[in-house]
Amino acid sequence: MTLARPLFSVAIMAAALAGCAGEGELVVGQGVGVTAVRSACPAVGVPDYTGDITVFRTPTARTADQIDMVANITNLRSTCNETGEKVYSEATFDVLVRRTDVRGARTVELPYFSTILQGGSAIQAKRVGTVTVTFADGQERAQASGKAGAFVDKAAATLPEDIKRQITRRRKAGDPDAALDPLADPQVRAALNRATFELLVGFQLTEAQLGYNATR
Repeated sequence: MTLARPLFSVAIMAAALAGCAGEGELVVGQGVGVTAVRSACPAVGVPDYTGDITVFRTPTARTADQIDMVANITNLRSTCNETGEKVYSEATFDVLVRRTDVRGARTVELPYFSTILQGGSAIQAKRVGTVTVTFADGQERAQASGKAGAFVDKAAATLPEDIKRQITRRRKAGDPDAALDPLADPQVRAALNRATFELLVGFQLTEAQLGYNATR
């Protein structure tokens, strides 16, 4: 979780189709059918190369002795309310910052983005905010918290009934399609893709900062 690819094409994908029975998952039941327990809530994650930021004293510098501070996004958590026509998802996270020069009190603002991604590539909405971190004189490490929220249309995040029936239909041994995986059907995969949303959070990096993260 390369630089030539668009930023959001390397996003952490929604974990909606694996594991044991639980919210947001599809589970194959001993070859006789599929049990669907799929949430309309978006998966939450941090795209590749955007979970940390390195600030240099000189913008063009890239050596360790020129590092001013390093910050990381951690403890990403989410809550979701899917009771209405609009699903509301909220992510909270911590930002941990370490500075190399501890002389004097200092306040820094670090920009971050939050975006709703549909189908792994289509950006539906994006917002940019800032996290403010304050150091006391002599303090090397500091911490702050951030928050991001977004609405998703519940109808768009819900599988059509015909697709649900195709996935969950009980199959008996000896049926012509008993051994066929319904998720291998292009129409089923496309419908799952359209109904999959992600709430992604990361630092709003410059092109140079993103390149540094991708190549170090």
